[in-house]
Amino acid sequence: MTLGIIAAGIAVFTGIGAGIGIGFATGKASEAIARQPEAAGKINSALLLGCALAEGTAIFGFITALLVIFMG
Repeated sequence: MTLGIIAAGIAVFTGIGAGIGIGFATGKASEAIARQPEAAGKINSALLLGCALAEGTAIFGFITALLVIFMG
């Protein structure tokens, strides 16, 4: 059981990575919009897609952690 908890802890690190990635992408998107306000629509749509993909990896890591904890 101890190894399962360690594995779940490692799987949760995907959430930390996703948070860092989303923060970095949002900061760069804000800089890009400040430089080129006319491209804000394209930047926002690309940012939304990137954040959704990053959040998807966090959800997969969370589900993996739950499965490791509760399924053995």
